[in-house]
Amino acid sequence: METKPMDFPVETQPTERFDRVPSIGEIGLDHFAPYLINRISARWNIDLQGQIKEHGLTTLQMRVLAILTVMAGSTVNEVAVFAVTEQSTMSRTLDGMERDGLVRRKNRRGDARVRELHLTEKGRESFREVWPVMYASLKRMFAGFTDAEYETLIGLLTRVLRNVRRHDF
Repeated sequence: METKPMDFPVETQPTERFDRVPSIGEIGLDHFAPYLINRISARWNIDLQGQIKEHGLTTLQMRVLAILTVMAGSTVNEVAVFAVTEQSTMSRTLDGMERDGLVRRKNRRGDARVRELHLTEKGRESFREVWPVMYASLKRMFAGFTDAEYETLIGLLTRVLRNVRRHDF
């Protein structure tokens, strides 16, 4: 599967905010972006974990289903990057998901060395069941945000991702 680079917003000039090294106390945790991003991510995962357990899924399995719904034919490495987990952890997770009939691996047409991942019908059905739970959680997370605020946040987070990423995707 060809992955296309993400479409990132145009870069702007940095502010003077980072010209000197302040103490963490001067910044404060409520203005330390990595801390806030971690808290948001952890809360999202904890909240969803309890809800999707009823569907027999872990949060990592949920991420795999979501990724393969959007990017069928991805490799183990690509899915591991998007799921934000180690490749070895992803391989073990996929082994279990394959045993459970949620995903299947197949050789890439034209290059049998590359194994693509695809959802089975059972995997697609599992995602159809869990997607409304995920979407309801997303709606709660952004309650009170305007569409413009949401789009601004997505643009800013995408720029942050560009600054920290190690892959083209």
